[in-house]
Amino acid sequence: MVGPMTPERCTEIAEKGARLVRLAEAAQLRGILLATQPNFSWVTGGLTNRIDGSRESGNGALLFTVDGGRYVVANTIENPRLATEALVGAGFESIEYGWTEERADPALPVRLSIDAAGGPIGSDMLLTGAVSLEQEISRLRAPLTRLELQRYRELGAAVGCTIGAVARAVDVGATEQDVAGLLASALAPLQIRPVVLLVAADDRIARYRHPTPTSARWTRRLMIATCAERGGLIVAASRLVHIGGPDAELTRRTRAAALTYATLLRATRAGATGARLFEAAVSGYAAAGFPGEERLHHQGGAIGYRPREWVAHPYSDDVVTPPQAFAWNPTVTGTKIEESCIVHQDGRIVALTSSPEWPGIEVDVNGQRVTVPDVLIRTN
Repeated sequence: MVGPMTPERCTEIAEKGARLVRLAEAAQLRGILLATQPNFSWVTGGLTNRIDGSRESGNGALLFTVDGGRYVVANTIENPRLATEALVGAGFESIEYGWTEERADPALPVRLSIDAAGGPIGSDMLLTGAVSLEQEISRLRAPLTRLELQRYRELGAAVGCTIGAVARAVDVGATEQDVAGLLASALAPLQIRPVVLLVAADDRIARYRHPTPTSARWTRRLMIATCAERGGLIVAASRLVHIGGPDAELTRRTRAAALTYATLLRATRAGATGARLFEAAVSGYAAAGFPGEERLHHQGGAIGYRPREWVAHPYSDDVVTPPQAFAWNPTVTGTKIEESCIVHQDGRIVALTSSPEWPGIEVDVNGQRVTVPDVLIRTN
């Protein structure tokens, strides 16, 4: 969980601020303004400018200038909390403006930031007067810091335990909406919020790749999928439950998805492009006996401060930059494998979202044995 402004967190802010300054200098700008919720959390080591969670932008922005300046740019509603509580001790100066002035002049925060930076600035949003650099900034987020790796391990363990416990305990006959509510309620005390929450009962698993919860009741088969966030970081995981004895066709399809997952992990190495990873998925499905399944759903990709920082596709030039988080989610109609992991520079794979005592399928990833979740067979 996100704690106080420790010296370690200040060091993390300094490291990420240095990345932003290098980007600004390369773009011949005087500074970069971060206004989105994901980037605010990224640069501050897990703090938030979220008030309205439905918006891309947060309430209050952070400005990093090439001459070493750091500013919190916020209106009179948000600035006192951000400057004197959330960011206290991190070396940010305040640029405050009236909320009514902002309504009259939406470009005011950018103009004030340009004045503070002493020249043109970039931003992570399309803001009048600033150069849009979101794609470049998203690539800065890719290599994870030591503290991010620690927070990721803690988040992944919490989500893996929670989704596993809910899937084990949920009553047969519960509606998809009931199941979604159980998972959200179980995550809330852990300060974790689901930003994606999908539930499918019985034949809806095969019919829809993104099954938003309905009033349908499950009787034989259930799938729960979530992308869950804490401190800005997000993990993804899916679990399937089957009532009664093993189903031979479900087993065959789940094994095929697991083999495709392993193929993707084997290809997830430093320097690999999203296009190359998509090719790996295509070959994985074909080798597993289900050619063409890649056309029915995306396969996942890099994860971090968004549910997917980028998705592998035939035209992607995004690059694997370890240590980086990935969430692959191969689907074979009627089943799915989805887990989050960290890929390290030396090729090591560290699973994040494992569920204790959950049945697993062991796969080989360049000589490393990796366990992915199988279907849980329940008697009732």
